[in-house]
Amino acid sequence: MFRFFENLVDPYVDYPQEDRPPRDLWSFFKGYSQPFKTIFAVTAFMSIVVAAIEIGLIYYMGRIVDILDQGPEEMWARHGAELIIVGLFIVFLRPLIQAVDVALISNAILPNFGTLIRWRAHRQVLRQSVGWFENDFAGRIANRIMQTPPAAGEVVFQAFDAISFSLAYLIGAAILLTSADPQLLVPLVAWFAVYFVLSRWAIRRIGPASKAASDARSAVTGRVVDAYTNIHSVKMFAHHDREELYAKEAIEEARRTFQIEQRIYTIMDFSLVMLNGLLIVGVVGWALALWFQGQASVGTVAAAATLTLRLNSMTAWIMWALSAFFRQLGVVAEGMETIAQPITLVDAPDAKPLELTDGRIEMKGLTHHYGRRSGGLNAVDLTIEPGQKIGLIGRSGAGKSTLLKLLLRFYDAEAGLIEIDGQDINGVTQESLRRQIGMVQQDSALLHRSVLENIRYGRPEASEAEAIAAARQAEAHEFIEGLQDPEGNTGYASRVGERGVKLSGGQRQRITLARVILKDAPILLLDEATSALDSEVEAAIQETLYGMMEGKTVIAIAHRLSTIARMDRILVLDKGRIVEDGDHDALLAANGLYAQFWARQSGGFLKTEEDET
Repeated sequence: MFRFFENLVDPYVDYPQEDRPPRDLWSFFKGYSQPFKTIFAVTAFMSIVVAAIEIGLIYYMGRIVDILDQGPEEMWARHGAELIIVGLFIVFLRPLIQAVDVALISNAILPNFGTLIRWRAHRQVLRQSVGWFENDFAGRIANRIMQTPPAAGEVVFQAFDAISFSLAYLIGAAILLTSADPQLLVPLVAWFAVYFVLSRWAIRRIGPASKAASDARSAVTGRVVDAYTNIHSVKMFAHHDREELYAKEAIEEARRTFQIEQRIYTIMDFSLVMLNGLLIVGVVGWALALWFQGQASVGTVAAAATLTLRLNSMTAWIMWALSAFFRQLGVVAEGMETIAQPITLVDAPDAKPLELTDGRIEMKGLTHHYGRRSGGLNAVDLTIEPGQKIGLIGRSGAGKSTLLKLLLRFYDAEAGLIEIDGQDINGVTQESLRRQIGMVQQDSALLHRSVLENIRYGRPEASEAEAIAAARQAEAHEFIEGLQDPEGNTGYASRVGERGVKLSGGQRQRITLARVILKDAPILLLDEATSALDSEVEAAIQETLYGMMEGKTVIAIAHRLSTIARMDRILVLDKGRIVEDGDHDALLAANGLYAQFWARQSGGFLKTEEDET
């Protein structure tokens, strides 16, 4: 039975991805709820049926009280069959109806609705650009992705379990009291009017208060995760106290916003107890007055008393349900600040896969300052012939890494264009572009997975033997064989820790090299590819790197000039412009910046602008 309900909706069903998702809550829920439309309709109907049965039972208890005065024999003779049928309905059919109602909510909707939102939200966030991730905390992004689905599920749960049920119950109660005596409806209507005002007061305050509290909790998560992610820096600089204070500020703000939220609940609870007291006195007292006047039966009084006591117990639940409903809407609204952000770096509508034939790269008027007035690149014109090896040097901030990021289309250039084999990279799909480019970065972060999985990330379909061969080329096989993680995995099965923290910088860089060797892309980008290696390993890797470069178009950034001296061309960037272009001997003969850098090196490293002053 469970499997039937659990499989009513596929949370991974295909759907059109949107570059600009809706930003308002209603449209957000409407879009994510499309696969659940039929289930939602059936569940709403079942909630009404369950409420109607509850009201019917209260009515029938009043009827039993009325027919008790007929005496046992007469009552059984006249109503025995009726009592048996009602009894069988209560024992057998009512639980079945209730079970279907619960299964629809708990088994068909809640697990699948949360899964659908989490899956689609994660897919949406993965489509964001590198720059988008650089502008936020990874912890806060992850927190919103994780907390939005259960909050949305709670909204749906309360909508069907409490709100639709309570509305149906209230309408049924009004019908029941009217059928007994229309005058009994007066205190119920008066109570509901005040209850509505109280609910409106609470709801208008709970939503913003809940969102503020949720924002504050996310800020706590962001600061705590930031400290944990950079624990080496925290320990190295002995800044435990600063991190404690930094977190305490956010924790205190979370406490303050939570206190404001809880004050609303306290006021609401106190007001509700008073209001329910008036409901009980009003309806039951009026029913007794009608009985005294002979206008109501004992059964009517019993039914009215039962109904008001039931409403008394329900109202707190309904109010809390409404509060939870709008509180979770606040959480969803906060999550939408991340999930519903537009995708700004997208493929062109008619984008086609990059058809790489030779590997010729042209940059025309390439300009990018990250939205600022300085930094980055300024009107760069550059042609790199197929198979040419380019060394790229310059002071920090000269624009070297920016050039590589634009070539990978991590950002869209503010002006100018880049063409590969005559194709504007803005007109090809991002995936096809990046599949043709291999890159080794200075920050050689790894995934918290096994060594083998990290190497095969370059080409997932590669065999284990191919991955091991790549590791051998990167001088990594020997140390990998000796690895063991806390779970007991050894060698290539060892997990490397978050961002590869369980390995040394040189080990991480060699695994990164192995990954790129395995990818074997026709365009190769090296950003300080050997910066974390000791001299002995670097010397062994150098020949591997030059072997990797054969037949590829290469751009290599290096502060250690000896690593690029053998390149076909060396470009010197300064303040976002190419100021020198030539091979090693020609640039030395020109006696320009490159010659100065070469002469002033200490241990083969390029001095920064600060070193020169």
